[in-house]
Amino acid sequence: MRYAELRHPRRAVALVAGGVLAVGAGVGLVACASDGSGKSDRPAAESAAGPQVKVVDPYIPQPVKGGMAAGYLVLQNDGGTADRLVSVTTDIAPSATLHQTVDNRMQQVEAIDIPAHGKGVLGRGGAHIMFEETTRPLKKGDTVDVTLTFEKSAPITVRVPVLGIAERPGDAGGTTASTGQPGATTEDHTGHGG
Repeated sequence: MRYAELRHPRRAVALVAGGVLAVGAGVGLVACASDGSGKSDRPAAESAAGPQVKVVDPYIPQPVKGGMAAGYLVLQNDGGTADRLVSVTTDIAPSATLHQTVDNRMQQVEAIDIPAHGKGVLGRGGAHIMFEETTRPLKKGDTVDVTLTFEKSAPITVRVPVLGIAERPGDAGGTTASTGQPGATTEDHTGHGG
């Protein structure tokens, strides 16, 4: 080996110089991807570009009769990529589906869109979750664990409170935001067999 180094000194110098450059470039790349805390900036940048969904103001109005309930919430996406709510599961009902109210009629939908830097709103008179064949009566003050599954984001499990029939999150007196009248509702779920 020593004979080869002496016989071709230029090749040996080139190999050593190439190795030094490769090590230097590797150190430079590590330095560029780090803020000095030992954490990489790359995952933070990638996550900021992807969806960042959080659940705001979830609630279930106390059902008028047993066997069926509706769930409402806001899916706030602070990320730079849109996402979709594709399914819902809970232990209080074997069937939890996504619905949309169109022309005062409800129809099942495959997903709820959540725009980038926007909101997917599930609210009275619009998109909502239908819990069919509930396994226990739901009363004001109860809570229900609900798992939301998304197209891109990790699933989120949220504890959803059961409110009075006309209440909404933040209400002090239990009146509807649309009418201000106690006990007023804006949706009829009789089309779901209950």
